[in-house]
Amino acid sequence: MTIEAAGPLDTNLMINLPRLGDSSALPDVPLICTITLAKLSVGSLVAASEPERAKRQVVLRRVKADFDPLPFDAAAARAFGRVAADLRQAGRKRQAHAYDALIAAVALARNLPVHTGNPADFEGIGNLRVVAIPITA
Repeated sequence: MTIEAAGPLDTNLMINLPRLGDSSALPDVPLICTITLAKLSVGSLVAASEPERAKRQVVLRRVKADFDPLPFDAAAARAFGRVAADLRQAGRKRQAHAYDALIAAVALARNLPVHTGNPADFEGIGNLRVVAIPITA
């Protein structure tokens, strides 16, 4: 596995950091983007139970304390146009992947790979480098 020097971790990795099979597979400089922060914020608010909400808030607080997120800026907005078009061409229009498409756009705008435990979430996005990180059960 090739280790990239820097790159954003997707939301799945942020939630599952304690369960990574091989943390050496993470980039030397792990990053997140504002979309990941937004997704984690939503997750803590829509949790089905108080224990789950508390667990999600711990992750959110850790991420807010440990990362200065990459913004979704004008360059990312332009890249998102390409991402959305690629996903439509690949037949993947589902809204469930909207956050992942925005994360991909931030990475593309900065020429960075996305690190994820769910590489299938990023299939069909042209020119995006995806680094699969194993998560243990």
